[in-house]
Amino acid sequence: MSRIAEPQFSFSDLELRNQGVHLDPVLQGILAFLDDHVALVEQVRQDLVRGLKNPNTGRDGITPAQTLRSLILMRVKNWDYRELRERINDGYTLRTFTDFDSHRVPKHDAFNRAFNRLTPATLQAINQAVVQTAVQLGLEDGKQLRVDTTVVETNIHYPTDATLLWDTVRTVTRLVDKLHEELPRGVQGFTNRTRSARRRMQELERMSASQRQTQQTPKYRALLCITGQVLDNARQVVKKAAKIKGMDVIRRATVDQLCRQITTYCDLGGKVIDQTRRRVLDGEQVPVDEKVYSIFEDHTQLIKRGKQRTPVEFGHKMFLAESAQGLITDYQVLDGNPADTNQVKISLDRHQQVFQHGPELYAGDRGFYSAQNEEHCQQAGVSCYRSCKNV
Repeated sequence: MSRIAEPQFSFSDLELRNQGVHLDPVLQGILAFLDDHVALVEQVRQDLVRGLKNPNTGRDGITPAQTLRSLILMRVKNWDYRELRERINDGYTLRTFTDFDSHRVPKHDAFNRAFNRLTPATLQAINQAVVQTAVQLGLEDGKQLRVDTTVVETNIHYPTDATLLWDTVRTVTRLVDKLHEELPRGVQGFTNRTRSARRRMQELERMSASQRQTQQTPKYRALLCITGQVLDNARQVVKKAAKIKGMDVIRRATVDQLCRQITTYCDLGGKVIDQTRRRVLDGEQVPVDEKVYSIFEDHTQLIKRGKQRTPVEFGHKMFLAESAQGLITDYQVLDGNPADTNQVKISLDRHQQVFQHGPELYAGDRGFYSAQNEEHCQQAGVSCYRSCKNV
């Protein structure tokens, strides 16, 4: 991670501003909002330096103000990382808004790394600051609340035991190859088994339903054997690499990082082997909360909501509360797939904290209705909760 250093304002920046280059009203309003919430920039700074041994050394990185402004611009304009970088780089008004001015705009992956360091608490603080400002300006009164749940899917392929085993083999092998390039004498005693693993994965994926009944078990045994050998060899490689001495500081740090990555994927691969053996060989029904659905996004959960078009979704269930003006006044990432009825009392309490009163209208689909929730709404001062049964 690069150090956090504020860029210097140059004469060219001053001259361009004197020529009358100004922001459009929307961006100008956002800057005025950020000027009134300096604490948000400080919270972003703490996220960026979190975990760094010495944040004052190294090359210059993206500053907290640049990170926050770029993130807001990306969300407002609905751009991806590449377009965000290109637009800022090509437009001086956007350079001014994001605080880059005449300085070099980093590549898109630098924005990705900076945004990923922001904690959920920081993002929630930004959203709450927007809601509080809307209340102070009289743009929102919190009298109407519309709630719903949705699933935010993670960017993974459809998980099968065969593809997860293949992911494990190819990823661990790739990291071991990188470690081989960093070690003075390379890696000894590791066999590349990606071709044989890929062949067996493809054979399993191409099987028909009738073929699976008679042919999949021996194929899975072979793929499990290959994956287990790769993981065992990789763990031995990591142990040997930890004992090697005589490397400079930078090389040692790179080797240690690769070893940590290999260990992490080996641990996840071990879970994949275990769930595959239990399901395919032992005929056991593995509980949902014990399964790994991706070794790259291992936090992914399986969500079933009874939808006809998407009976199964992979990601995280989200609770959203929207005001009459379209503001997201509350959002929560839920653990697993809890019933929507569990969210009514909690959302009313959070609404009370923000607006100092309950909503007059609480609307949601029929999944949120229960007799107990109707009582909770009456106690909170909600007068139009009954309509939820018919939404």
